Amino acid sequence: MAKRKKLSREEAIKLYNTYIPVVSEKIHDVKIAENGIVTLVIENKGFMNRLFQKIKLKPVFSEIHLDEKGSTIWKMIDGNTTLERMAETARAKFGEEEKETYDHLIRFFEIVESYDFIHWKKPEA
Repeated sequence: MAKRKKLSREEAIKLYNTYIPVVSEKIHDVKIAENGIVTLVIENKGFMNRLFQKIKLKPVFSEIHLDEKGSTIWKMIDGNTTLERMAETARAKFGEEEKETYDHLIRFFEIVESYDFIHWKKPEA
């Protein structure tokens, strides 16, 4: 995978407001605890993973636990909700300034996208 050029904050906001995040097929399951915290369940596939699973060094499934902000955002990824709408909801819930909210969203999406947990789609007109 080729490393992409790091976008400026303004470029990232413009790009992310152009597309809508969608959960990847890589996510095997999503668990939501009573307190609202999200846990993503990922199947460890591939030759090396299978090899390490046979010698008991790697589990078949891994769990990724999100924090409160990540959980709030993850639950809004439905293939229809825009970044702008997510930012409004996050600002209302956490009482952040607009700049701080977008900074958190951009960082969150950079991370989950780097692990192929989401992909982006063009909104339907």
